[in-house]
Amino acid sequence: MSTRFRRNDSAEFKNETVKLMTEQGYSLAEASRNLGRNANVLSRWKKAAEHS
Repeated sequence: MSTRFRRNDSAEFKNETVKLMTEQGYSLAEASRNLGRNANVLSRWKKAAEHS
């Protein structure tokens, strides 16, 4: 039986990731592949940044 690992990414990492997608033109898929994070997670971070 495998255990799930939950990453605790810092707010700074999340903000830098959103900047990659918004300011530097990375697509969601590119950022996901390059950073090793699920695209759904990155999408949530981007939406949260837009609403704050």
